Amino acid sequence: MKYFLLLCVSYFYLFADAHVFVYHRFGDDRHQSTNTTLKELEKEFNYFKDKGYKVVPMSDIVNKVKNKEKVPDNWVAFNIDDSYKSFYTNGLPLFKKFNYPFTLFIYVEATEKKYSDFMTWKEIKEASKYGEISLHSYGHHHLTHLSNEQIINDTKRSYDIFVNKLGFKPKGYVYPYGEYDQRVKTQIKSFGFDYIANQSSGSVNHNSDVFDLNRVALVGKVNLKQKLKYKTLEAQWIEPKAYPADGILKRVKVKVDPNIKNIKLYLSTYGWQDIKVKDGIIDVILNKRLKLSRSRVAISPDYYTISSKLLIK
Repeated sequence: MKYFLLLCVSYFYLFADAHVFVYHRFGDDRHQSTNTTLKELEKEFNYFKDKGYKVVPMSDIVNKVKNKEKVPDNWVAFNIDDSYKSFYTNGLPLFKKFNYPFTLFIYVEATEKKYSDFMTWKEIKEASKYGEISLHSYGHHHLTHLSNEQIINDTKRSYDIFVNKLGFKPKGYVYPYGEYDQRVKTQIKSFGFDYIANQSSGSVNHNSDVFDLNRVALVGKVNLKQKLKYKTLEAQWIEPKAYPADGILKRVKVKVDPNIKNIKLYLSTYGWQDIKVKDGIIDVILNKRLKLSRSRVAISPDYYTISSKLLIK
C-alpha cells in the first residue's frame, strides 16, 4: 500500500516542471517584508548553479507552454516586480556576475513621476541589456476594486508610456499585489500580452494556463530546497469562483485526478483539514466566515503539490 501511494503521488509530479521565482527589493533593510539581502541572493544563485539548475529567460518558459512542450524540470526563471531602484544599484550587479537573465516588471507611474525609490527610464533601458522588461500596471492599484473601464485605462496608459519610452512592446504582465479574478484577467488579456503571471505557489508545465502562470515569492532567508518542492496540482475549480458576497465560504468543489482518494484543504486563518475525494470530485460544505479581505483556498495531497484560489473582497 505504501508503494502504491508513493506511485500515485509521483504521478502528480510528472506534469510539474519549471519554477518562476519573484523578487522585489535587494539589499534594502528599510523594507524587510520585501527585501532580499545581497548575501542571501548570492547564496541562492550559487545553490542553483551548484545543483545544476538552468536559469532561463521567462520567454523561454512561455514559449514551451504556448507550444504545449515539456518544460525541463531544472529550468528556473527570475522575475523582479515593481522596478525598485535597489534592483539597479544592488541586485543587477549580481545578476550580471552570474550571467543570470531576468524579467523586470515596471510600475510605470513610479518611474514616470520620478519617485525616488524607483528606477529611472535610463536605468531601465540599461537593465534591458541583460534581461527582459515587461509591465506591472500604471498606478499599481488593487485591480479587483476597479471597474472594467478603469482597468483598461490604467493598462493602456502604462502600455503606451512603456512603448514610447523603451521603443518595444511589453510581452508580459503581472497583477499588482498578485490580486485578480476572472473579470480582471479578461480585461488584461485583451491587450494581447504573450503571458500573464500571478503570485501563487506552484510550478509551470506544458498544461499551465499561459495567462495564469504561477510564481513563488522569495524574500528574507529562504529554504530553496523546500521552495523547489512546490508543484502544480492539475485541478478544475468549480466553486468558489469569487469572494462570497456575504463573506461566508459555503462550499468548495474541485475536479481532480480520479486516482486521488484523499486530499488536504487549506483556508486562510483556518489552516489545513483532511478531505475525502470521490471519483475525482472534491465537494465539501464549509460555511466558514472569511476573516481576511484577501483569503486563499488551496488543495494538496502533500502540502507541496498544490492548486489554489485567491479570493479578494
